[in-house]
Amino acid sequence: MNSMVRCLALAALLLCGCATTQNKPASNSRAFIWKQDTFAYANELVWIYNFDPGTGKTSHSRREPAPTYSHHCFVVARSALQFFYHARFDPSLPVAAPEIYRKLIDKVVSRRPVKEWADSEKVVIPGYSNLFTFSQAQGSILKQECGGAWQSYFQRGHWRMIWPFTRYHQQKTAEALVASLKLNHPPVIHVVRFPQLSINHALVVMSMSEKAQSINFQIYDPNSPEKPTELLYDRQARTFQLPKNNYFQGGRVDVYRIYDKWNY
Repeated sequence: MNSMVRCLALAALLLCGCATTQNKPASNSRAFIWKQDTFAYANELVWIYNFDPGTGKTSHSRREPAPTYSHHCFVVARSALQFFYHARFDPSLPVAAPEIYRKLIDKVVSRRPVKEWADSEKVVIPGYSNLFTFSQAQGSILKQECGGAWQSYFQRGHWRMIWPFTRYHQQKTAEALVASLKLNHPPVIHVVRFPQLSINHALVVMSMSEKAQSINFQIYDPNSPEKPTELLYDRQARTFQLPKNNYFQGGRVDVYRIYDKWNY
């Protein structure tokens, strides 16, 4: 079974390689901004994680009360990208009825999250100035309409995590993230440690700062909407490092991009 999975993954990789293009993408009109293009609500954790600094082992206990919105990190990250590219907010218009918002949200999340549309083609969201304020007021509708947890499990790019991540691949990934951000294309990334699965998560890369030995990527984490986090790339080691948080003990992660032209 493992051999079959790897063969299928290789075939998919070769097919993706055949489909690539050298055309340079156009720059978007603006950058992705925290607390403007992010959701006000969180993808909630099912577990409370405890990290033993002495042994490095992780234990967990079930969160009480049980979360009402969990296993949606990929859905939240993808939806943020779709609203960034495909929606235009107009606070001068009156707040609409719930059924109107449901239709508008469905329209936005039915579009592929690959490039910005012209303002005339964007879905107009009335009554709010941005996604953050919209999700503060209409969070329950957004949670219902943006997609189910199953979409996090069956994202078509997941095949990539079973294939080895070389240092060269991680170097090219870091370079691609930088190039994308310079064009105001906010990448959504899958961070993983396979097969341990100590982390298996989706993040939106918002901005970056480059140094001689490292690149510091600023990240929107669907699990932590209250503040941005960071992802550090070490140029010499050619590795990504994610700091410790309430669901990951910190350390090296493997990174690849999802929800782009070829693996959405």
